[in-house]
Amino acid sequence: MTGEYDCKIDAKGRIRLPSSLIRQMDGSARIFTVNRGFEKHLIMYPKEVWERRTKEINQLNIYKKQHREVIRYFYRGATEITLDSADRVLLPKSLLDYARIESEVVLFAYQDQIEIWAKNLYDAMIEQEPEDFSDLADQVFGDGAANV
Repeated sequence: MTGEYDCKIDAKGRIRLPSSLIRQMDGSARIFTVNRGFEKHLIMYPKEVWERRTKEINQLNIYKKQHREVIRYFYRGATEITLDSADRVLLPKSLLDYARIESEVVLFAYQDQIEIWAKNLYDAMIEQEPEDFSDLADQVFGDGAANV
């Protein structure tokens, strides 16, 4: 999945997923898990992706404080949601409040997950992008540490 999609959230807390995004999921993803993201946004995972992520997290050692904290943060607010017949998902109010989502959102899809941002927070994040993306890319990829 990939792309940025401007969407509206209705009064009940539902977002209609764009048909072009649904097509990228082969139309097969109907069940998702949504939870808090690393910044003030939400992340929505198709069911099979969520299951892979939880297997990674469940490998952490609960006897180590940092590991417990990561586990707690990762699962905090996690909610299973289902795409309805109108291709909408209902987001829990507690998660909407966390991400400061009111009416306009941006869905940012990458690496088999979808970030859900309040439009104003997404726009602010975009404005903080480095002026020279090539410097950042060089820092991350320049030493050959990551294979693309």
